[in-house]
Amino acid sequence: MTTTQDRTPDAPAPDHLPGQQPTGAILLDLARNNVRQYGMLIALALIVLLFQIWTDGTLLLPSNVSNLVQQNSYILILAVGMMMVIVAGHIDLSVGSLVAFVGAIAAVMMVDYNLPWVVALVLSLVVGAVAGAWQGFWIAYVGIPSFIVTLAGMLLFRGATQIVLEGQSVAPFPQGFQQIAQGFIPEMGPYTQYHNPTLVLGLLAVVALLVQQIRDRRRQAAHDLTVLPLTLFVAKCAAMAAAVVVITLTLASYHGVPVVLLILCGLVLLLGYVMRNAVIGRHIYALGGNREAAKLSGVRDKRVTFLVFVNMGALAALAGCVYAARLNAATPQAGLMFELEAIAAAFIGGASMRGGVGTVVGAVIGGLVLGVLNNGMSLVGIGTDVQQVIKGLVLLAAVGFDVWNKRRATTT
Repeated sequence: MTTTQDRTPDAPAPDHLPGQQPTGAILLDLARNNVRQYGMLIALALIVLLFQIWTDGTLLLPSNVSNLVQQNSYILILAVGMMMVIVAGHIDLSVGSLVAFVGAIAAVMMVDYNLPWVVALVLSLVVGAVAGAWQGFWIAYVGIPSFIVTLAGMLLFRGATQIVLEGQSVAPFPQGFQQIAQGFIPEMGPYTQYHNPTLVLGLLAVVALLVQQIRDRRRQAAHDLTVLPLTLFVAKCAAMAAAVVVITLTLASYHGVPVVLLILCGLVLLLGYVMRNAVIGRHIYALGGNREAAKLSGVRDKRVTFLVFVNMGALAALAGCVYAARLNAATPQAGLMFELEAIAAAFIGGASMRGGVGTVVGAVIGGLVLGVLNNGMSLVGIGTDVQQVIKGLVLLAAVGFDVWNKRRATTT
């Protein structure tokens, strides 16, 4: 005897694999978890678009892009270090004065004592690291709040700069030292319409970026973490590669990659890796997130805090050398307000004023937001007084958004 079975209509195929969230849910989670960084990246793109239209295309001219990089390099270097300090739950108000002090030390060594510029550069970095260690000792091992210690350092290093320079500018510097901030990588190979080494570096950057994205995706999948659907992942990689290609062609159509951009990229890669993958990077995040819990977990809080300020001192020294090389002079008034620019860049780039949150790339994005604002407003003839007002409002909006986002997260 035959029997009939009830047949039900086939259900529509899901738009995602079993065990995988729908595409909309994945995008929503990514937006929520990365709202600050993605938001600032979108804001940077909109600011660039605004001033590109407002300046009739002048903003993204190859010469202006190179100038934009060189003009803001020292602030970006400071912002990277400041981000790490803020993530650890501290602040550093002395970096502007330390920039001036180290620049003065480097100038005296090269001009008055005729030391080779390479030796002067190395010794200047050592001086910066020692200055950071001095402040880190009082903060980490004595227990004085970083605000007070670095405020004292701001006064101390500013006065020391006046003493070293005797109130006068010291110049000029050797050509090699100037090339740190003003130079470009040399041209090689046959003549083309573009700078050949820059094209090679751009190709390597695209390959490295794609390899890193694929590795990250495989690692996330191996740990059963949420990953983007393949179509969106390919679109994301294509967009990132296209951005690198556009930047590469822009730089290659002028003089190529500025030397200081290579230095900055090296710092971002190195410190980004440290903060993401190294033990000390995880300890920095742990201290900023919950110091007591981190100490109970075995984190050596004093040692980590001390090293964070040593790193900040060395980066401030590097920024001081870059700034002096760009001016081709060391001046007593160098570095004024640099600490506020660096702090603003870190907060705009996603750092939380409570610590424990922030990325190295975010600090660079925040610094670029300020840099493009400065450059764009100067190109259209907006005065420095109005520029300060606008930058203050941008900083206030960024920190206010951080506070609002945290309140929203606690209520949901």
